[in-house]
Amino acid sequence: MLFWRKMELKPQVPDTASEQQQQQKQEQHEKHFHVLAVDDNETERKILEKILSVSSCQVTCVDSGDKALEYLGLVDAIHNDSASSSQSERSQQDGLKVNLIMTDYCMPGMTGYDLLKRVKGSSWKDVPVVVMSSENVPSRISKCLEGGAEDFLLKPVQLSDMKKLQPRLLKSLHQSCKTLPDNDPFTTDNNSSNKSKRKALSPEPSERRPKIKELTVL
Repeated sequence: MLFWRKMELKPQVPDTASEQQQQQKQEQHEKHFHVLAVDDNETERKILEKILSVSSCQVTCVDSGDKALEYLGLVDAIHNDSASSSQSERSQQDGLKVNLIMTDYCMPGMTGYDLLKRVKGSSWKDVPVVVMSSENVPSRISKCLEGGAEDFLLKPVQLSDMKKLQPRLLKSLHQSCKTLPDNDPFTTDNNSSNKSKRKALSPEPSERRPKIKELTVL
């Protein structure tokens, strides 16, 4: 007679730790999507700040291109390029994150185009820059787009404009997620624990594919 020895197969547990970690990381960055808004007109700044806040963005407003450069650590760029570069790198290392720069074109002193060129010539060159203006001047628009602007918006800026920009903003967000520093709390603090979780959740090969023992002949 032939007898089968009954064996219990343990269900395989899917390894979802890495997917959960990636989702938490993206949600955290979406909550802190930071926009630097530059406009010398106080009313326009308030309108832009309100629209960005409704879009769940963190907003920092300044009233001139010079203050924007100062915030980015590029204040010495006009006089000393090497000093400006090192100061900008220190600002980024200190945790300053800017995911988007929105600047007015017509401002006293430094124009939005001038600010655009300074940003694109610095360590912040990968940050999207959107230029705004109340004047629809084709040559001005072309100059900014050719200079590296992500888009050119006509004032007053509306919520629908931000929705149109959303795909590009998400692209910038994903790029920043991929280039997170090693000391990011989502990558460093949980690094060892995530490895152990994956190890614990993944069953041994012998459990995933148990071998049927030989038949016993009586």
